[in-house]
Amino acid sequence: MVGSHLCDFLLEHTDWDVYGMCRWRSPLDNVEHLLDRANRKDRVFFLNGDLNDYVSLAGTVEESRPDYVFHLAAQSYPKTSFSAPFDTLETNILGTERLLEAIRRTGGIDPVIHVCSSSEVFGRVPREKLPINEECSFHPASPYAISKIGTDMVGRFHAEAYGQKVVVTRMFTHTGPRRGDVFAESTFAKQIAMIEQGMIPPVVKTGNLNSMRTWSDVRDAVRAYYMLVTVNPIPGQYYNIGGTYSCTVGDMLDHLIAISTAKESIRVETEGARLRPLDADLQVPDTSKFRGHTGWEPEIPFEKTMKDLLNYWRDRVGSGRGFLTR
Repeated sequence: MVGSHLCDFLLEHTDWDVYGMCRWRSPLDNVEHLLDRANRKDRVFFLNGDLNDYVSLAGTVEESRPDYVFHLAAQSYPKTSFSAPFDTLETNILGTERLLEAIRRTGGIDPVIHVCSSSEVFGRVPREKLPINEECSFHPASPYAISKIGTDMVGRFHAEAYGQKVVVTRMFTHTGPRRGDVFAESTFAKQIAMIEQGMIPPVVKTGNLNSMRTWSDVRDAVRAYYMLVTVNPIPGQYYNIGGTYSCTVGDMLDHLIAISTAKESIRVETEGARLRPLDADLQVPDTSKFRGHTGWEPEIPFEKTMKDLLNYWRDRVGSGRGFLTR
């Protein structure tokens, strides 16, 4: 999701060539609209690489020779990290180390590097520490969160030890069109779209609805990432980034149902398989440090983000494709 929107932003607002690393088996759904440009080599290039293979990383860095690096790749689904902790830790911690080493060992380049950590590093934050600032202690609530602490620390270490221009972000919940269907708001929107089409019974299956989240739009997020690397980037710095609208996951679901054409018939049902063993249930950020440094402010309201997400799934479901109700 984020990489595709970032590419859209950079193509519109800069004259940069954009190199996207992907695995040979990576789905291309989110970049279908870019494939013609990639075929014509019109500022968009796809390079095969894998965070878990150093040789491929060295090759992609040498071929692209970047001025800016946005390291967004990860095993990014917290719930999956409970069932695949080794893969999560390997990809997110050692993968980050491999990438930064490949950049460090490539001669003649010195890019500004954005390392994307996560608000999940803060984990289970007591209410009296809200809103969460950058110095809040880490209390991870999943193997994913632990892996992102490693990502965060590896990035800052490379800035301090080797002088690389690494800047770290802890982005809070961000969503919008192209959001993966395993994430709460996106699976809700997908299920609602399937209900509207009569494909499944009018029941939205949910996990924990009590978690508090602060929502931002992915299109605001990628604008923030661009400003991060272009507005006086300070190596070794780390920033919270997030929106201004906070509500529970349940309130978010209520909003999606309220804008559905099937709202009168939809019921909500908790499904045990969707619950995490442990959850980060208070995710409300203090973003004043980043806003003060760059001047960034979120612009897209929660209501538009949710409407666009639901319409994205309406379009996909209406195309006749098959979808799991995960």
